[in-house]
Amino acid sequence: MPHAPRAATKSRRPLYTAEQRRRRDASVWTLVQGILAPLQFLVFLVSLGLVLHALATGHGAQVANLSVLIKAAALCAIMVTGAIWEKQVFGRYLLAPAFFWEDVASFGVIALHAAYVVALFGSLLSETGMLLLALAAYAAYLGNALQFLLKLRSARLEAGRLGAAS
Repeated sequence: MPHAPRAATKSRRPLYTAEQRRRRDASVWTLVQGILAPLQFLVFLVSLGLVLHALATGHGAQVANLSVLIKAAALCAIMVTGAIWEKQVFGRYLLAPAFFWEDVASFGVIALHAAYVVALFGSLLSETGMLLLALAAYAAYLGNALQFLLKLRSARLEAGRLGAAS
């Protein structure tokens, strides 16, 4: 007796319930996240260029440090506003099941950025060490950003399936 392919028999839990989708769409924090995310990415790109330049040339570390501090501030802003958004949509500030792993990874990204700030103000690392720590924080940020982009894509595909079904 032939079996249906496993993917076809496995039911997938939707990212948002209808009520959560309504709250998401009505929340001003959805717009705030939509503005802050690309802004943070732009800050990241500029800062990454400055960090790489400082590593390659040995010049510009102070400007690179300032750019990493700005990136850390942007990260804090998006994390706080994201927690408010998550509370409005899912009823909890962080670690809602739909975004659990993205939030967990965000904690790691924040920890690396915080380590950079502590190391900078505490003069705990060499200039090169600071720049390499910034690169580690940025690599973690890129992975986390990819998680969120994949989740956003999943939500859009889900919305398309729901629209086609109605």
